[in-house]
Amino acid sequence: METATAEPARLIPLPQPAPRVAGPSIRVEGDQLIVERLVIADAVLARSMADRPPDDRPAFVERALRIGLLALQDASTSVDVDLVRREFETLLERTTRTNEEAAQALQLTLREHFADGEGRLPKTLEQFLGDRSGLRAYVNDLFDESKRDSAIGRMRTLLGSYLEGDDSKLASLLDPTRLGSPLHQFRGEVAAGFEKVFEKLAALEKAAEVRGRERAKQAAKGADFEDLLEPILGEIARGNGDLLDRTGTETGDVMKSKKGDFLLTIDPRQTRGAELRIVIEAKDRAISGRAMRDELRAAKENRSAAIGVVVFSPAHAPTGIAPFDVRAGDVYCVIDPEAPDAATLEAA
Repeated sequence: METATAEPARLIPLPQPAPRVAGPSIRVEGDQLIVERLVIADAVLARSMADRPPDDRPAFVERALRIGLLALQDASTSVDVDLVRREFETLLERTTRTNEEAAQALQLTLREHFADGEGRLPKTLEQFLGDRSGLRAYVNDLFDESKRDSAIGRMRTLLGSYLEGDDSKLASLLDPTRLGSPLHQFRGEVAAGFEKVFEKLAALEKAAEVRGRERAKQAAKGADFEDLLEPILGEIARGNGDLLDRTGTETGDVMKSKKGDFLLTIDPRQTRGAELRIVIEAKDRAISGRAMRDELRAAKENRSAAIGVVVFSPAHAPTGIAPFDVRAGDVYCVIDPEAPDAATLEAA
C-alpha cells in the first residue's frame, strides 16, 4: 500500500490595503480660514488654471474662494428672507383654511345636537357662524390686506421696514458704502486685494523687462560665439569636402522653428551616395542636461539630421565632457573662445 506524501507548506502573501489618502482639512483659527489637501476634480477649471502663470495661481484661488464664500453667504441671506415670506404665506393660508374648517365643523356639530327648527339656539348660532356672521366679518377684517390696522397690514408694514425700499434695514446691511454694513469690510478687502494685484502686475512687468534685457544680452553673446565657430567649422568642412550652412536664422522642416545653428552635410562620396547631415548647436549660456537633450532632438528633427553636436564654452559646459564626449548618441565638446582649438572641434 502506497503512502501519500504531504505537499510542503507555502506562504501566501496577503494583499496589502491601499494607503488611505487623507481628505481635505478645513480649520478656523481666529480670523483665518485654513484649507489643506483640497482637490477639485474639474477638467474645465483645471485647464483654466493651467493657462495661468504658477505665481498667479495662489492669489487667484484665494480670491475665488473668498468671493464664492461671500456670495454663498449673501445667497443664504436672500434664501432666508424668501423662506420667511413663503412660510408666512403658507401659515396664512393654513390659518384661513383651518378657521373655515373649524367654523363649518362647529356649525354642523351645534346644529346636529341643538337644532330645534326655528329655535333660539340655532338662530343665535346662525348669527355668529353663518355666511354673513360677525365671526366671518371679524376674520375677514383681521386678515384684510387692504387695511393697515389688520394683522396682515401690520405684518406687511413690519416686514416692509426690514425688506422693502432703499431705506430698509436689509438694504442698509447690504450697502457696502455704509460704515456699519457687513459688506463694508469686504469692500475694503477687495480694494486692498486689487492694490496687491496691481503691485504684483507691476513687479511682473518689471521682471519681464529685466529678463528681456538679459535674454537680449545672452542672444548677442550667443551670436558672438557662433561667429567664432563659423570660420573654424567652415575650414573643417572645406578640408573634408563637406558643405556647411549657418541656419540659426532660417526656418527648418518644422513650422516656425529655427532650431539648429549650423548644418553640416557630409560629402556623398564618403557615404556611398547617402545624404548624411549633422546639426551643430553653439551654447555660450547655462542650460540643463535635459533641456539640452530636448533641444538637440528638436534641432535634428527640424534640420533632418542624423547626429547632433553641441559646442559649449568652458564657463557653461557640463562637468566631465572636456574636450569632448558622446552622450545619448550626440556629441558634446568644449571650445574656449579665448584660445579656440580647431583640432578638438574636428575630432568631435
